[in-house]
Amino acid sequence: MGKIVRLISADQTTAPDARGHVVGLETAEGRRRRRDFPYYAGQPVSLGMGAWTLLLLSVLASYALVSWVPLFSIFDLFLSRLLFAGIPFAILVGLVGRDCQALFGRFGLREAAVCIGAGLLAVVASIGAALGVGEFAPLSPNPVAEFLATQPPREFVQLLLILLPQLLGEELLTMLAFLAILQLTASHCGRRSSIALALLGSTLLFSAGHLPTYDWNWAQCFGVIGAARVVWTLAYIATRSLWVSIGAHILTDGVAIMQAFLAAQIFPWAI
Repeated sequence: MGKIVRLISADQTTAPDARGHVVGLETAEGRRRRRDFPYYAGQPVSLGMGAWTLLLLSVLASYALVSWVPLFSIFDLFLSRLLFAGIPFAILVGLVGRDCQALFGRFGLREAAVCIGAGLLAVVASIGAALGVGEFAPLSPNPVAEFLATQPPREFVQLLLILLPQLLGEELLTMLAFLAILQLTASHCGRRSSIALALLGSTLLFSAGHLPTYDWNWAQCFGVIGAARVVWTLAYIATRSLWVSIGAHILTDGVAIMQAFLAAQIFPWAI
């Protein structure tokens, strides 16, 4: 965790190279150059305020889609989750074309280690936050985990695969919101302050998006869900790789879902 915090606090100076592209400069201590945030400071392309505003609106529209549109079948569930991730991504592709790949970054051994560590750390953070929040507010069960836990193994796996696009979409939408807030605030405050505001704003948006799922339990969404969200976003900040936060999110949710499923299989009378 300390390594991640140091990576966030390290302020990077940028300057144009010989071809006019903006690149990060080495510090006086000779730290290894790290890839900057995508679409920030012209890497690999610049997006104007209008483009970032459009992306932020697409994120809000996607959350409204999965929160308020009624579902009548498994196909409706799958389609809504595809659109949840697909709408903002389609707009991003329309704005930057092939440079949309910059959002995902690389995934090597270092990124894999951060991914696993962040996923497990988010589990610990969620449990700790739940214990704290539970002292003064009731906690609502996760209806998705509860429903999946009651399914036979075959249907359990099928539904789990259907929900994977939602986890990918949640990370895509959160990171787009993070980058949009980062860019929109960069001209008004320093880089560190912009990163902190982007972390806060994207976490609040992610937490608010879970209010309908948890029966509008504000303390749980902003306290417990928000705690895990901060860890996943820190993992992205540390690596600049969306694959890392996606993997960490899947690992954290997978632990909770598998725990509920195995408990239902071993102690069915308790359901």
